[in-house]
Amino acid sequence: MHPNSAFRPDHDDLAAMFVREIGFAAIFAGTPDGPRVAHAPVVLSEDDTTIRFHLSRGNALTKHLDGSPMLAVIQGPDAYVSANWYTDIEKSVPTWNYVAIEMEGVAQKLDDAGLVAQIDALSAIHEARVGENPAWTRDKMDQNYFGKLTGAIIGFEMRVVAWRTTLKLSQNKPADERERLAAGIEATGNRAVAHLMRELGRSREGA
Repeated sequence: MHPNSAFRPDHDDLAAMFVREIGFAAIFAGTPDGPRVAHAPVVLSEDDTTIRFHLSRGNALTKHLDGSPMLAVIQGPDAYVSANWYTDIEKSVPTWNYVAIEMEGVAQKLDDAGLVAQIDALSAIHEARVGENPAWTRDKMDQNYFGKLTGAIIGFEMRVVAWRTTLKLSQNKPADERERLAAGIEATGNRAVAHLMRELGRSREGA
């Protein structure tokens, strides 16, 4: 989390929105062999209190997660900011704009029914985005083969006890400077960051 409070949004719903939109997290935890990280799609509960995910049984982190403190990090869009784009170049340095959401809690292993429910929820979310008609569901699979695959993974749930959000989008700069930076970032192809900068600026000006 960025230490500057200007980059920590007041709107708690922003963090949940990014988790749902991006849906892919780095899962960090300590192990006897040192800190380890895994990467997995996550499903955030409707009330924003828990995330569910699954990992391969062969993942080095899996056997250490149940009952352990963990951190899930969602990385949003990011972009380099050239010091050339600032008004006062002599007192400016390059920096980076980015979005990151940290969720902290304790991991608990899901039972078989919970794992299947996590898979169903995950596929329903992303099949809706893909737009296939009819959408894929596990009912299309050979159920014995599905059971073989689920035997190779372990599901987890983490109750979120702390949210930490960094939204570093030049919101500490004047509106005209922000627009100049957004234009520079957009010209490099990072349209998502430029869009977020402008949307955040509009929401702050309208507040």
